[in-house]
Amino acid sequence: MKSIQTWLDEYGESHMNKTNKLIHWICVPSIMFSLLGLLWTVNLGLGILPTEFAAWENLAVILFFGALVFYLLHSLTLAMGMFLISGSMLLIIDYLSGLGSKFLIIVSVSVFVIAWIGQFIGHNIEGKKPSFFKDVQFLLIGPAWLLSFVYSKLGIKY
Repeated sequence: MKSIQTWLDEYGESHMNKTNKLIHWICVPSIMFSLLGLLWTVNLGLGILPTEFAAWENLAVILFFGALVFYLLHSLTLAMGMFLISGSMLLIIDYLSGLGSKFLIIVSVSVFVIAWIGQFIGHNIEGKKPSFFKDVQFLLIGPAWLLSFVYSKLGIKY
């Protein structure tokens, strides 16, 4: 199993250009939020949770826990940060879903498409293909890569 530093270093190889990095600071969280928003609308109706929390039985929560396991296997501190970030996004999405699933889908699809266009523009500027073309797991590394910069500035080891 690759170490978290190996993952981050490999991801960083195709993210050296200053403009591409800036684009990623905007687009990676936007893609993450919009993907969770889209998956939120796929309710599994498992009947496990009390009725007032039934909306949380969806694919976004499944992805949340799956990603959390991935992060925990690589770095406890990054997992804690991703838990807080992803959990906050899910709380906002839960609120937005109260405005209607159609609204949430429109917002999520719009943000998703615009953010991916931004990502591909960034990689065109960089002159390198996105890392996930090499390994789909890099889709989970992108957010952690950004968080690693925040941790470095704060002196938090990961």
